[in-house]
Amino acid sequence: MTPAVSFQKVSRHFGAVRAVDAVDLDIRPGEFFAMLGPSGSGKTTCLRLIAGFEQPTGGHIEIFGESAGGVPPYRRNVNTVFQDYALFPHLNVIDNVAYGLMVKGVGKAERRQSAEEALKLVQLPGYGARRPGQLSGGQRQRVALARALVNKPKVLLLDEPLGALDLKLRENMQEELKSLQKALGITFVFVTHDQGEALSMADRVAVFNDGHVMQIGTPEEIYQRPASRFVADFVGSSNVLPPDFVQRYSGQRRWGSLRPEAIRIQRATGGDGVSARIVSTSYLGATTRVVLDAGGLRLNATVPSGADLPPAGEPVVLTFNREHLHVMEGEA
Repeated sequence: MTPAVSFQKVSRHFGAVRAVDAVDLDIRPGEFFAMLGPSGSGKTTCLRLIAGFEQPTGGHIEIFGESAGGVPPYRRNVNTVFQDYALFPHLNVIDNVAYGLMVKGVGKAERRQSAEEALKLVQLPGYGARRPGQLSGGQRQRVALARALVNKPKVLLLDEPLGALDLKLRENMQEELKSLQKALGITFVFVTHDQGEALSMADRVAVFNDGHVMQIGTPEEIYQRPASRFVADFVGSSNVLPPDFVQRYSGQRRWGSLRPEAIRIQRATGGDGVSARIVSTSYLGATTRVVLDAGGLRLNATVPSGADLPPAGEPVVLTFNREHLHVMEGEA
């Protein structure tokens, strides 16, 4: 199967800064692909390389098997939704959505009909006469999405499009974006620094750091089987365990990862387990986060709220299923 987007040893340097450094990745047709990483990790630069807003310093990019080298943005079958929406304040909604079609020379009646259909897709029928300033943040985000979809791109690029929304609206839009992508069947490439967004929405996730792809996999693979200390710590705040601890329970002297929800806390009554003391607890609603000191090793556990826990300073015993201890491939 020809990838929707293929990066082959792609680099983008800005002077001495290697924003993207020899990246290899293939994005499959029709998948929801997330690029996840901290600020400055290279994920947004990769999105701009696909869009054509940046050109590679080295390497090669293909879009559905065709070289993107030297192809300007307006000739690529991709569209971008930006975090700030980039709507024209002096145009009404229908003209904002139809703008790309107007640039292409599509007739007024046809582009208006296409724009109205795109607004229906994003659940904004009847909003065409309003100006962007009359819309809520969530509605402006939908208009920006409709403006991108009206061009019927093969690849839709989303540059942290939910970052300006409040928590509840962001969660609703996550569900709607995923449903829309499944219904349309086009490739979505979604850039975010939010682990929850990437894990809940994507079919696969690429974790970026310092211009490199650290790991590509399904959300479950990334979360349960991180390939390195960076991935384990960045995605879901795992307990990163040193080689001497891991060797004691796995026989392999390597770094390991143990998710907080895998740890069970028992009052100290002897028996097998890891001796520890509770340092602090934080109420998080449905769960409580417990910070523990296991002989100088700081651990985090997540337990159901209302669990019977001794007060801070009291000794406890920690247990876990050994299959939940993931031995990592790399050390970076």
